[in-house]
Amino acid sequence: MRVWVDLTNSPHVLVMRPLIELLRADGHEVSVTARDFSQTLELCDRFGIEHTAIGHHRGERIGSKAIGLASRSLALIRFARRRRRPGAPPFDLALGHGSNDISVAAAALRIPSATMFDYEWATVQHSINCRLARAVVVPEAIPPERLARYGATRKLRRYEGLKEEYYLSDFEPDEEVLHQLHLDRERPLIVVRTPPELSLYHRFGNDLFAALLSRLDRAAGAGELRCVVLPRASSQRAALEEMHGLLVPDQVIDAQSLCAFADVVVSAWPSARPPTPPSRAAWGPSTNASSPKAGCTR
Repeated sequence: MRVWVDLTNSPHVLVMRPLIELLRADGHEVSVTARDFSQTLELCDRFGIEHTAIGHHRGERIGSKAIGLASRSLALIRFARRRRRPGAPPFDLALGHGSNDISVAAAALRIPSATMFDYEWATVQHSINCRLARAVVVPEAIPPERLARYGATRKLRRYEGLKEEYYLSDFEPDEEVLHQLHLDRERPLIVVRTPPELSLYHRFGNDLFAALLSRLDRAAGAGELRCVVLPRASSQRAALEEMHGLLVPDQVIDAQSLCAFADVVVSAWPSARPPTPPSRAAWGPSTNASSPKAGCTR
């Protein structure tokens, strides 16, 4: 079987990596396309995932996102048509984690597709991909009635637990990341992941996050702790680099191991801070500081 996987954001690389490996191990031919956004391409390189880079993020405005969807979907269609076989579609199956681009392209080419996600409130995104996909893969924690308005009810393929439990099933923390960032174990280590400010589903501000960063910057500058901040976008990086107490890596790192060794992780969504594996006692506490209910621990 010829399978097409599209990656549009950095967490998707982590989620789809085990699936890509399993499909290839079973003898299937897997082609991967990836969007130049956040650390998606760099993570593909880090995990050794061969890919074709197509398109880039067009910004946070709704109009820009519409242009981005149209232009990248057309680019994906052209990519697939170059792989067309005589008398058969270019691929037998298309897969994405919330990728509207591949849902549109696959529908245009009449390729069966499946979409996957774990956040049900991205209404614009799911109004497109759920209607175009043949199957919608979500965790059982999401009540099916919440997805009815997207036309997903009869397409649902629900799984136990959270996606992090699957893609971290073979995870072992590696201390190399501590050496790479010149971190010692004598002071508390705080890891912060910035909010998804370019996403349509994140249209609110929260002063608590900025206040937290300011406090952590002062504490790190005084030598009380070490704080590593993982930005999602270049605009966030530019602002963070003005806070000299914070450590902002200039390349892709083993963020999962970094979280495992951290004393506290402050994250926008669970992908940056996976749930505690049953055999792990090293995970520190986690909180979501970009949520309207900031302060709730996960």
